[in-house]
Amino acid sequence: MPRYLLFPGRHHLLTRFQADYLHRLATGGHHDAADGDHAGADAGPTGTGGRVTDDEATVVWAVTSANHENTRRNPVPYHRREAAIERFSVLAGLRSVVVPVFDTAETDRFAEVTLKNVAATAGLELTPANTVVACSTPQVAAMYARLGFPLAGVEADVDPTPARPWDVLLRLAADDPSWRELAHPATLDVYARYRLDDLVRSVVNDPVVGDEGGLTATRDYRTYAEAFADAAQRKWAAVREHVRPGRIVDVGCGAGAVLELADREPTLRESDLIGVEVARHLYEECVHKKAQGFFANPNVFFYRRNVLGGAVFAPRSVDTTMTFALTHEIWSYGDQMASLRRFVQAIYDHTVPGGVWINSDVCGPDGRDRTVRLRLSTTDGANPARPRADLASLPADQVAAHLAGLSTRARLDQFAVDYRFPFGFRPVDDGTGAVVELPLGAAMDFLTRKDYTDNWLSETQEEFCGLEWADWKALLADVGFEVDPASGPYRNDWIVTHRLAPTAALSTVDGAPLHWPVTHVLLVARRPVNT
Repeated sequence: MPRYLLFPGRHHLLTRFQADYLHRLATGGHHDAADGDHAGADAGPTGTGGRVTDDEATVVWAVTSANHENTRRNPVPYHRREAAIERFSVLAGLRSVVVPVFDTAETDRFAEVTLKNVAATAGLELTPANTVVACSTPQVAAMYARLGFPLAGVEADVDPTPARPWDVLLRLAADDPSWRELAHPATLDVYARYRLDDLVRSVVNDPVVGDEGGLTATRDYRTYAEAFADAAQRKWAAVREHVRPGRIVDVGCGAGAVLELADREPTLRESDLIGVEVARHLYEECVHKKAQGFFANPNVFFYRRNVLGGAVFAPRSVDTTMTFALTHEIWSYGDQMASLRRFVQAIYDHTVPGGVWINSDVCGPDGRDRTVRLRLSTTDGANPARPRADLASLPADQVAAHLAGLSTRARLDQFAVDYRFPFGFRPVDDGTGAVVELPLGAAMDFLTRKDYTDNWLSETQEEFCGLEWADWKALLADVGFEVDPASGPYRNDWIVTHRLAPTAALSTVDGAPLHWPVTHVLLVARRPVNT
């Protein structure tokens, strides 16, 4: 009889089959689920299962990805998973110890990492002599087998294989009512009390956020966090005079840098400062900052939400909403104008009468569809015969190195391959190979992204020039906002001086030089007082 049963897994949902299997394994009985009823299966939410005896093995639940939540791979936070496991143990008559295991980079030593976590957290030395590992995932089980641990296959032990917990969770997400028949009463209880079924449906069915909680798998969030911090002073200086005290929300707050500056404003000391961020990496940095005392205001809160998933705040409850470099992402990752309009409507709905939405973002040039000529440098890098079609298969450092070695003209060819929003361009036969004709909006989309080699595969998923100033004014008026005179498009001359002019030039199709167009927009939109 082993002293311990190590049960590693994410454990977002517990099943009736698991209760029967673990109870039989812990008591030394036959663990074929075909025999007998499921232990604890008929116990109600307040009932108890079998009585634990001294000779029963202790189940050690190693809850992996314990530091992850609100992602498709890990929708349920650790503390809720732990609560369900403890309830499950009571109902199933199991002695249990629950140990969190934080996510690690992929390694073939994950079994050793888990065992060390158990030793450090619970003080238990699990060895092949005193422990059986219960695991249905062949790759993970093989790691423990290499260390000499005896194995129990859980669902893999039974033919036909019972529904695995993750499959049951996906049934929940798909609104298949059979999930309730398979889930253990402990899961049903905890899910009902904390509305986790709604959370699972929202996260698993999210059309934008990836498995690990980001917008794209290739995005380097360290780089983004640093960029947000560097630009925070400039952003706050541009919007500070328009901020209305009260409930102040930064949607897409990044690592919270702008809210840090708002926190230092004496006139906002009585305000609530609220950050909303979808990317797990950035949200976790916000929470870390708050825990470390970065904010003096006690009323600073952070939420991890996808604003495309529906309303985040109650109607007429927010005085100021700020968004920085967000609306082009909603346009790009959603259904373009349809998604953006829903977002603007949601902002309007949660704004108090007289409240304000301040939006700073990139902007398309006026007349973005007209054809222009773009001359690009061919001497600042290599000019291969054709662009690569396999960049996404390369490691990130190789992608960046390849792009860094291309001329500006060659990068346009590569951009046309990788860009998610197709556009046409035509080389101009002037003997140089440096000139092309294309829509002005596509030209500016390329020029404002051509230097982002570290995040190229992420940046090419986004369209900067989808809307021009006239489109913004029409959209805001249609929803009901009044546009403050402080609003308008503008050109970032630093970008022109350092990024555009050194390697590119614009002209009409007749060759007449064109001034560089606008690149950004500041919107100050107010909800009328009488609405």
